[in-house]
Amino acid sequence: MRREVGAYEAKTRLPQLLREVAQGDRITITVRGRAVAELAPPEPTKQSAAEAVDAMKAFGLTPGVSAEEIANWIGDGRD
Repeated sequence: MRREVGAYEAKTRLPQLLREVAQGDRITITVRGRAVAELAPPEPTKQSAAEAVDAMKAFGLTPGVSAEEIANWIGDGRD
Protein backbone atom coordinates (compact mmCIF):
# COMPACT_ATOMS: atom_id res chain seq x y z
CA MET A 1 0.00 0.00 0.00
CA ARG A 2 1.24 3.49 -0.80
CA ARG A 3 0.22 6.56 1.16
CA GLU A 4 1.36 10.02 2.21
CA VAL A 5 1.95 11.44 5.67
CA GLY A 6 3.09 14.87 6.78
CA ALA A 7 6.50 15.38 8.36
CA TYR A 8 5.05 16.02 11.84
CA GLU A 9 2.96 12.85 11.71
CA ALA A 10 5.98 10.89 10.46
CA LYS A 11 8.04 12.20 13.38
CA THR A 12 5.44 11.32 15.99
CA ARG A 13 4.49 7.94 14.50
CA LEU A 14 7.84 6.72 13.16
CA PRO A 15 7.82 3.34 14.97
CA GLN A 16 4.36 2.51 13.57
CA LEU A 17 5.35 3.69 10.08
CA LEU A 18 8.47 1.50 10.17
CA ARG A 19 6.34 -1.52 11.10
CA GLU A 20 4.13 -0.79 8.09
CA VAL A 21 7.17 -0.49 5.82
CA ALA A 22 8.53 -3.78 7.18
CA GLN A 23 5.28 -5.37 5.97
CA GLY A 24 5.88 -4.02 2.45
CA ASP A 25 4.09 -0.65 2.48
CA ARG A 26 5.62 2.48 0.93
CA ILE A 27 5.08 5.80 2.68
CA THR A 28 5.77 9.21 1.16
CA ILE A 29 6.63 11.96 3.65
CA THR A 30 5.48 15.45 2.72
CA VAL A 31 6.24 18.99 3.86
CA ARG A 32 3.47 21.46 3.08
CA GLY A 33 1.98 18.99 0.61
CA ARG A 34 5.23 18.44 -1.32
CA ALA A 35 6.86 14.99 -1.31
CA VAL A 36 10.32 15.15 0.25
CA ALA A 37 11.13 11.55 1.22
CA GLU A 38 9.93 8.01 0.91
CA LEU A 39 10.03 5.14 3.39
CA ALA A 40 10.27 1.86 1.53
CA PRO A 41 11.49 -1.65 2.24
CA PRO A 42 15.01 -2.38 0.97
CA GLU A 43 15.41 -4.02 -2.41
CA PRO A 44 16.00 -7.75 -2.03
CA THR A 45 19.53 -8.87 -2.77
CA LYS A 46 20.37 -12.11 -4.46
CA GLN A 47 23.31 -12.75 -2.18
CA SER A 48 25.30 -11.00 0.50
CA ALA A 49 28.71 -9.55 -0.17
CA ALA A 50 30.32 -12.33 1.87
CA GLU A 51 28.54 -14.97 -0.21
CA ALA A 52 29.71 -13.26 -3.41
CA VAL A 53 33.32 -13.25 -2.21
CA ASP A 54 33.08 -16.93 -1.26
CA ALA A 55 31.66 -17.73 -4.71
CA MET A 56 34.53 -15.86 -6.41
CA LYS A 57 37.10 -17.69 -4.30
CA ALA A 58 35.50 -21.04 -5.11
CA PHE A 59 35.45 -20.17 -8.81
CA GLY A 60 39.20 -19.51 -8.75
CA LEU A 61 39.83 -22.87 -7.11
CA THR A 62 37.82 -24.84 -9.64
CA PRO A 63 40.07 -26.86 -11.94
CA GLY A 64 39.57 -26.12 -15.58
CA VAL A 65 41.11 -23.43 -17.74
CA SER A 66 44.64 -22.30 -16.90
CA ALA A 67 45.77 -18.69 -16.81
CA GLU A 68 47.97 -19.42 -19.83
CA GLU A 69 44.97 -20.63 -21.86
CA ILE A 70 43.03 -17.50 -20.96
CA ALA A 71 45.98 -15.31 -21.98
CA ASN A 72 46.12 -17.16 -25.32
CA TRP A 73 42.39 -16.59 -25.88
CA ILE A 74 42.82 -12.89 -25.17
CA GLY A 75 45.72 -12.76 -27.61
CA ASP A 76 43.70 -14.61 -30.26
CA GLY A 77 40.89 -12.10 -29.90
CA ARG A 78 43.25 -9.20 -30.64
CA ASP A 79 44.44 -10.55 -33.98
